[in-house]
Amino acid sequence: MKTVIVIQSRMGASRLPGKSLMDIEGKPLIWHVVERARRSRESDEVVLATTTEKADDGIAEFAKNNGIQCFRGSLEDVLDRYYQAAKAAKADVVVRVTGDSPLVDPLLIDEAVGIFKGGKYDYVSNGQKPWMDGFDVEVFSFAALEDAWKNAAMASEREHVTPYLKNNAKFRRFYMKNDPRFDGVQCSVDRKEDLEFVRAVYREMLGSGKGHTFSYKDVMALLERRPELLEMNKNSVVNEGYYKSLTEDRKVK
Repeated sequence: MKTVIVIQSRMGASRLPGKSLMDIEGKPLIWHVVERARRSRESDEVVLATTTEKADDGIAEFAKNNGIQCFRGSLEDVLDRYYQAAKAAKADVVVRVTGDSPLVDPLLIDEAVGIFKGGKYDYVSNGQKPWMDGFDVEVFSFAALEDAWKNAAMASEREHVTPYLKNNAKFRRFYMKNDPRFDGVQCSVDRKEDLEFVRAVYREMLGSGKGHTFSYKDVMALLERRPELLEMNKNSVVNEGYYKSLTEDRKVK
């Protein structure tokens, strides 16, 4: 059973264009996402899924230069991009990680994949509240992804990949229990202030000697010790893009 982590990434983000290749401690943001995902022991491969737009040539070049598998597909139909990337990689199990999550924790990936491999569920996630955005992990079968790819009819379902799985009762779903202490904290990068927050976290973590092996628990401990860091992006809206999609939702072909 092949488990593939598919990371979606593009340069044309509306609120922070070009964020995927912006610097965090000497490396592009997307490098941190990929390298942390690669530490997962329960996964077999990491694939970058970007678009065919010329603006995303830089992401494809980054992948080539760093020995990362890269699939290029639809700009707006991200569900199709995920499906085609997973199909090309011959995935049986798909792990969804977004390219704006440079703090993603491989231990959480492994925990979610381990629960999924128990065979009781079609979809496993830690993304149900309460949670810190940016540590989200979703695991689902290729069969479930294919079902969504064939049947998801709303624009929001195509753009955000998994709403069809999360909102359809035919799928067996499991949500991991999360720590409520930092419900709603924005640890993904959506705006400039989010990037500065993540840069500050990395400076603290690398300065502490943990290197890139820090976990979400280390980040939580840091924020408890240094709560003033939370002021840096306190006005960010978790899942702002998804809520915007819902207000503009429509049926698509």
